[in-house]
Formats: sequence, structure tokens, C-alpha cells
Amino acid sequence: MGNLLVNYGEAVAMILFAIGAANLLLHKNLIKKIIGLNIMDCAVYLFLAEKGYITGRGVPIVVDGVQSVEAYINPIPSGLVLTGIVVSVSVSALMLALTVRLYKKYHTLDLDEISMRLKKEEGM
Repeated sequence: MGNLLVNYGEAVAMILFAIGAANLLLHKNLIKKIIGLNIMDCAVYLFLAEKGYITGRGVPIVVDGVQSVEAYINPIPSGLVLTGIVVSVSVSALMLALTVRLYKKYHTLDLDEISMRLKKEEGM
């Protein structure tokens, strides 16, 4: 129990990831699936941010001439999070655009219904 209280950020990230994965796998609505994927993205970013932070260290900007590596946190996880956010926004926009196109064609967001209608079209 002591480690859970110390690593509560990682625990929250894992819980968020599980919620997003369950949302992605259990719902048939395409918008809910996109939301589940975004929740999973946020969980990964939180996990990376938690792993990159070191208590007692500052941001990696040289101030007052302090150049010791031990004085600053690692900037790599922060850069990965920033890059991941940009990529996930682009992927979300593409998924939403495709969802709009599917809705215009099939008049539903239910993935099973779309799949059934697609099979009917192929059978004709």
C-alpha cells in the first residue's frame, strides 16, 4: 500500500488506460471508441510525465550558471509527450472526419450496423 501512495500518478495512469481500453472494446458507437482512444492517449502522457519528473529537480533551463545534470529533470519524456499530443490530435481529427463520412453514407454510428450494411452492399 505504501508504494501505491508514492506512485499514485502511475496508478491513476493505469486506471485511465484501463477505462479507455474498456471504452474502446465494449462500445459499438464510433464516437465513444474515439473518446476511449483519447483517454488511453492521455493515460500514456500522464505515465510519461510521471516517469520523467524527479522530485527536487528543476526544469532543464540553465539558470544562475548551474550546469550540473543532477539539478534538472530529463527533458526527453516531456518532448515525447508534446510530440504525442500533436500526433494524437491529428489522428483524432482524421478519425472524426472518417466518422462523419461514414455517418453521411450509412446514417448510423453503430459499427455493427455499418458492418452489416457493408456486407449487404458487397453481396449485391
